[in-house]
Amino acid sequence: MACVIFENVSKTYARQSRQFFWRFLLQMLTGREPLSVRALDNVSFSLRDGEGLAVVGPNGAGKSTLLALAAGLLQPDRGRVHVTGRVVALLELGSGFHPDLTGAENLRVNAALLGLTRRETNAIFDQVVEFAELRDFINEPLRTYSHGMILRLGFAIAVHAQPEILLIDEVMAVGDQRFQHKCLRKISELRQQGKILICVSQAPAELRPFCDYAIWLERGHVVQQGPAGEVLEAYQRYVMNDSPDAAKAGASAPGARLS
Repeated sequence: MACVIFENVSKTYARQSRQFFWRFLLQMLTGREPLSVRALDNVSFSLRDGEGLAVVGPNGAGKSTLLALAAGLLQPDRGRVHVTGRVVALLELGSGFHPDLTGAENLRVNAALLGLTRRETNAIFDQVVEFAELRDFINEPLRTYSHGMILRLGFAIAVHAQPEILLIDEVMAVGDQRFQHKCLRKISELRQQGKILICVSQAPAELRPFCDYAIWLERGHVVQQGPAGEVLEAYQRYVMNDSPDAAKAGASAPGARLS
């Protein structure tokens, strides 16, 4: 059974740019804590098979850090992250592709990196090509592809790679409007199959059909978490009014179980 568990998770990044060097050195000599940025602070939630979580908040809220921790790309400074099941992350589509390889070769390499065997890759090969609408170009070098074609290939590989847990960052940035609707239909199919989804988006309305629960983050802190409808509506009010006070009044306590 797949699951994702965050228990009192915190993640901090040290500030190491040159303009802070002397201040950093002074702090080290005086024994003070170095300059840092708290990306996540005491975040807790748990998801089981078939559950979806929307993560919303402004830029710098900690959304991407949360996804990276769930994907195993980062480790928490405090707390525990426990993930069981095959994780596929739609974070930077096409970032692992090589421009000198063909689309077909990149498909096979990327599938292998996602943990698929050769037999599994062969089984989904035609489905990926058809979904990405690249039948006429799949044997051409990737450097001849448009940006949209690369995104379509990356998305198609990810959603056909038999994920048990799917991490999605701004899915509506994939391709044109017609292909975006196609992607959303595929995500809906995965939900119906009982997959776990964790979705990040700047457009909360896009997440409602796929998510049971939601977390609203601000500078790494949980402002509100709970049923998706309530949290996304509160965040939308904040975006429109630029005032979170009304939403905070009904916020659930950080660390509350979502389901």
